[in-house]
Amino acid sequence: MAEFVTLDLPEGDAARGVAVLRIARPPMNQFTVQLVREVAAAAETVAADTRVAALVVYGDERVFSAGDDLAELSGLDPDQAAAMAADLQTALGCLAKIGQPTVAAISGYGLGSGLELALGADRRIIGDNVKLGLPQIQAGLIPLAGIRRLSLLIGPGPAKDLVYTGRFVEAEEALALGLVDEVVAPDDVYTAALRWAEQFIGGPARALAAAKAVFEAGPHGLDRAWTEWADLFTTEDREIGTRSYLADGPGSAAFVGR
Repeated sequence: MAEFVTLDLPEGDAARGVAVLRIARPPMNQFTVQLVREVAAAAETVAADTRVAALVVYGDERVFSAGDDLAELSGLDPDQAAAMAADLQTALGCLAKIGQPTVAAISGYGLGSGLELALGADRRIIGDNVKLGLPQIQAGLIPLAGIRRLSLLIGPGPAKDLVYTGRFVEAEEALALGLVDEVVAPDDVYTAALRWAEQFIGGPARALAAAKAVFEAGPHGLDRAWTEWADLFTTEDREIGTRSYLADGPGSAAFVGR
């Protein structure tokens, strides 16, 4: 059983729905090695569950995450840090690796490893009072998993500014930079994320996963696209979607997720 993460999955054997992963390490949801690993394990569970159409990642109404637990990190020696770095980097990127669309619902603060995790989501929704940042440089460290994703998302110049200074970004600037996709009232963060995720219930799960794999492939996306496209011709959803589109136009297919 996870100590710092809860995972709510759709109920029933056949019903598809939205899963909700909650980070629960009060009071500030600071990231430890254990928490990161629990998040990654929950993401693996989601990836393997065909009932899950999309995933919402949330802290609570007060805070998504106030960053890294520096008390834990200060106790690591160089050998320990080297031994766990690759695994932690992979774990922090877990949201980009699962096939379902993912959305991070960010309240209060999204800092350090918490923001790095959210950078792997397909969408980020924040409250208008949120502060975001990668302040690791101020502790003599760097983001373990966020530099490349941040650079791809907002461009290398703005990414370097945020990483080199470790400064916090408020909601208006975050939206202008493209760091987040939507800003809402603080009380609406979770419901807005849930609303975005629910649009994929009944959607073509295999095609969504294929599109996500192409985005994640980055510079190799062109090659990945043709293999993913060809593989979709083995799916029931492609047959259903093509027939429905020809007969009744877009938006009429009843996909089965296979």
